[in-house]
Amino acid sequence: MRIRPIRSEADYDAAVARITRLMGAKAGTEESDELDVLATLVDAYEAKRFPLDTPDPVTIIKFQMEQQGLARKDLESMIGSRARVSEVLGGKRSLTLRMIRSLHAGLGIPVELLIGVGMGDRRAGGRGQRKSAGATLRPGRQVAAKVRSC
Repeated sequence: MRIRPIRSEADYDAAVARITRLMGAKAGTEESDELDVLATLVDAYEAKRFPLDTPDPVTIIKFQMEQQGLARKDLESMIGSRARVSEVLGGKRSLTLRMIRSLHAGLGIPVELLIGVGMGDRRAGGRGQRKSAGATLRPGRQVAAKVRSC
């Protein structure tokens, strides 16, 4: 086992190729230890080289609505009147603490995502909110996450 830091794209590609070969390693073996170390190195490299922006709260709400097959009307019990729902989803009104709690309970969205923790502006929505650039990664990225999920 010869582990080296990942400093370049070539190092990254070599580490990913080695991870692919080690995927079937039995737990407790030298190969599984190598797999774990390589996955950690690849994860650190990906986090530094390919950072992901967290989407803004309104985008998250709309995504969750789509996933659950909900309409704007379904949000009225969590946000308020039809006009208020429209203002929030249109980015003209920020989420209040009550709305955040209701959306968390009703849609299962983590509170951290609804308040925008880790984003440029910590407000829950509305003006000044930094929109996600929708970072896209080349195929094959986020390898370490896939390894750990197995």
